[in-house]
Amino acid sequence: MTTDDHPPGAAAAEQLGLPHRVIRHGSVSSLAEAAVARGVKPADVVKTMVVRRGKGDFVFVLVPGDRVISWPKLRTLLGVSRLSMPDADEALAVTGYRRGTITPFGAKTALPVIADSLLTGREITLGAGVNNTAIAVDANPALAALDAQIADVTDPE
Repeated sequence: MTTDDHPPGAAAAEQLGLPHRVIRHGSVSSLAEAAVARGVKPADVVKTMVVRRGKGDFVFVLVPGDRVISWPKLRTLLGVSRLSMPDADEALAVTGYRRGTITPFGAKTALPVIADSLLTGREITLGAGVNNTAIAVDANPALAALDAQIADVTDPE
């Protein structure tokens, strides 16, 4: 069982043996505000995006905060001609997390993880599964624990 004192993302990171820090902050309304609240650069605020490959087929895409998904690059990587984003209700049903709190750690459904190559080699922060809370982890062991596929899948904002 998790609580706001021990969010699900942190509990899942612990189960994977990943050292991490829980960062709690006030309400934020932008990625820039989240970076300030977490004490990191915008690039280190990782956006965990749920992307639909097909009916009932989803992947997590981890995107540096200062970048956006490159749909052509991601389609090529996945070998598909069409990708889409689920609505908030479908994302919640698939992950167990509300938008703004989604993390690949402890998601209701274990999804394949694709991480942009710019995330490697530094500490990153991700949602922790509850509002106004993040976890900070060293990217390389975290991405290895998630069995993430590392690839160039983003463009500058």
